[in-house]
Amino acid sequence: MGSERMAETRGGADPGANPTAASGSDQVIDRPDGVAGQPDQMPPPRTLDAVDCGILRILQSDGRASVRSVADRVHVSRANAYSRINRLIDDGVIRGFSARVNHERAGQGASAYITLKIVQNSWRTVREQLRALPGAAHIALVSGDFDVLLLVHTPDNRTLRELVLTRLQAIPEVLSTRTLLVFEETDLHPAPGSPPDAEPPS
Repeated sequence: MGSERMAETRGGADPGANPTAASGSDQVIDRPDGVAGQPDQMPPPRTLDAVDCGILRILQSDGRASVRSVADRVHVSRANAYSRINRLIDDGVIRGFSARVNHERAGQGASAYITLKIVQNSWRTVREQLRALPGAAHIALVSGDFDVLLLVHTPDNRTLRELVLTRLQAIPEVLSTRTLLVFEETDLHPAPGSPPDAEPPS
């Protein structure tokens, strides 16, 4: 597959939506435009300092954290925390705020990683068709023995089988697939209340 290698995530909340707040009007962000920075408007990536990284860890753990709690945990003022969060959104570092779902409890008891080999230079075409699949959670273009890695969540193995045999293998650009059932998975996001590893500014 060429040199283009990239990853995308399907689903999630509106990138400009409020992460909401733990206390009253203490909201993390209020963006009337409702949209994060567009790719063609984003500045070049900048280096994140320890406070930025701490804020990211907190919001990954709890997207509903208030400005006050974020500021207290990374040892900055609320105004500073608010400004940093807005900047992280405008820079495209924070793409959105969403819930972490227990898929089995949500009625999607069968999960699988599916590897695909596809026709050369067909990534964009295949990507759009994969995005439309029910239960598709993550799509990545990768290097190695296959070209695409797809994560799906379905209600049961029968539905998963039909998705692979009826939907995936019907895509003309898909040459072959291999299904890897997920028996158990662990969420590696920071646990709620874990230290943000940000030292107080000197």
